[in-house]
Amino acid sequence: MAFLELHNIHKSYFLGKEEFPVLKGIDLDFELGEFVSILGESGGGKSTLMNIIGGLDRNFDGAVNVDGQALDHKKEKQLDDYRRGTIGYIYQSYNLISHLNIVDNVLMSLNMTNLNSHDKKARAVELLQQVGLDDQLKKHPNQLSVGQKQRVAIARALASNPQVIIADEPTGALDSQNTAEVLEILANIAAEGKLVITVTHSQEVANYGTRIVRLADGKIEDDTRLKPAFKTTTAQPDIQPKVLSAGASYKNAFQHLSYNFWRNSLIMLGTAIGLFAVLLFSGIGNGVNAFIQDQINSMINPNSITVMNNPTGKKLSNTAFQQQLAQFSSDPTKLLIAEQQVNRLEKVKGVDQVEAGYQLNTYTLSYQNKNQNSTGLQSWTKAFASDTVKTGHAPKNNQIIIDKSQAVALTSAKTYKQLLGKKIHVSLPWIDTQNHPVQASADLTVVGFTNGGQAGAVAATNYSTMHSLLSAAKADTRANFISVNVKDSKDVKAVATRIRALKDDGKYKYGAITVGDILDTVNQYVSIASIVLAAIAGISLIVSALMIIVTMYMSVSERTKEIGILRALGERKKDIRRLFTAESVLIGLFSAALALVFAYAASLGLNHVLYGIVKFNMVQITPGNVIFTVIAALVISFIAALLPARKASRLNPIDALSAD
Repeated sequence: MAFLELHNIHKSYFLGKEEFPVLKGIDLDFELGEFVSILGESGGGKSTLMNIIGGLDRNFDGAVNVDGQALDHKKEKQLDDYRRGTIGYIYQSYNLISHLNIVDNVLMSLNMTNLNSHDKKARAVELLQQVGLDDQLKKHPNQLSVGQKQRVAIARALASNPQVIIADEPTGALDSQNTAEVLEILANIAAEGKLVITVTHSQEVANYGTRIVRLADGKIEDDTRLKPAFKTTTAQPDIQPKVLSAGASYKNAFQHLSYNFWRNSLIMLGTAIGLFAVLLFSGIGNGVNAFIQDQINSMINPNSITVMNNPTGKKLSNTAFQQQLAQFSSDPTKLLIAEQQVNRLEKVKGVDQVEAGYQLNTYTLSYQNKNQNSTGLQSWTKAFASDTVKTGHAPKNNQIIIDKSQAVALTSAKTYKQLLGKKIHVSLPWIDTQNHPVQASADLTVVGFTNGGQAGAVAATNYSTMHSLLSAAKADTRANFISVNVKDSKDVKAVATRIRALKDDGKYKYGAITVGDILDTVNQYVSIASIVLAAIAGISLIVSALMIIVTMYMSVSERTKEIGILRALGERKKDIRRLFTAESVLIGLFSAALALVFAYAASLGLNHVLYGIVKFNMVQITPGNVIFTVIAALVISFIAALLPARKASRLNPIDALSAD
């Protein structure tokens, strides 16, 4: 029984509506052990017949049976399996992959077998030794002679132990000595029990086989047997075909990337710059948030809740209440708190201490004919952090602490400490019980300095001093905020929620602000700014994506013949897509690594410079930023490769193989 059968094969090409028949009813049978030469002049249909036998051409009429089973050329998966497991190709132009050495060229076929890595490498080397290339293993195709290239092609065709070897003009570019050697190799392959089909226009080459099929004008003109097919019992290696693994695709992609490293390095650099900018701005945002948190926590006790009157009577979110406070500044009476409101908070679960307090928007400090206008004088409570006073101590009766910047303004940077123990004049505007403006003033002793720094000047007296100062000016002495200290820091948010929920006559009476609320609000603005800056930097990522797309399209164009070779070896469309997406993803991965190096180097430099100014690391790149950068790089590079990869996978293998 014949191993390979062709029944009534017809094939035509069309130019517009005009039909040009190429094969006109071909009927052929082939046995294993035959060395069949298909002889004919150019244009007679030899190559078309070879493509049909090899499973590359799907558009024809007729039937192909392989080992008694019909081969359905309409089913692409079946054809991929057929080429992968049954067919080995030897081309006149060798069709070796230039960026791979000769061992890797043979491994391209072996990667689609069940052999392990060690056995694949051993078989590739063994086959190359059998064809006389044992001293050329590390060379690339462009370093070989034409005869040596053809031997590599033969070794690759044999690698997966296919049953059918198709040779297209295998000696067309060889001299007489190499021709004889190649024909001897082909005869030996047939003698091992394989079917060797060679397409040639040379009678001399055809005479070397066991059978000559003469093809003319798309028909079988003659079928002559020169000698019987080889009968052999040679043991065949146990090699089974399988689909290409993802690891093999990524390895091939890496090899091509390395081969064109310097060109690809420009793409990586451009992508890395965009990723670096996004990463750096994110790190700056983290640093600014951390710096603000550090500054606020250095001045405010995290266990403290600032409670104020809620004139709206409505249940407001923290953000909404803070927005209302700005509107109440024009009418401060709405924020004044009755004594019973202060006492009521002492009964709230989790509260440790309640202190009424004053917070006045503007005030003036005077010393020896120098004035300093400032904002935010308030009474001392437990809301202040323990280390708020940098020099001196907390204020007692008729005492005040002022900010270092205020002391310097009233004296000088060298003599400001001389203000300790000295009296300064404090004056501030407020209102009386009729909501008329009054001016309160007093001479208070400076007992300490704070250092608000970038957070702003901090000045305070105690409650008794502030009450006396306002009382003497006949101003309204009701407090305008309450400082609530919570027993356990874990309960701060819960206590604030309970306070906001307190009602009187069906109306909500209190608004509560915690350190966390302040930080959340500030961090929200900083985050928005960071996102905007990162988004601006992200525009460069779009440019990088376009660069990758262009690079991948160029790669598809340059590697068209390679795509045809891989498809002829049995790779699926999926494998071709993955080859190009893998290379793009590797570009993205290396770009991310480069961006991380740039970002950490920049953060070290910036932090070194800025630490001397603010005593804080202002660039803080977190593991989350790193993970985001890597993922962003991979996603962008993968998406950028989708269209070029799709184009590559849809190329017709026959057209791809004929590309220059």
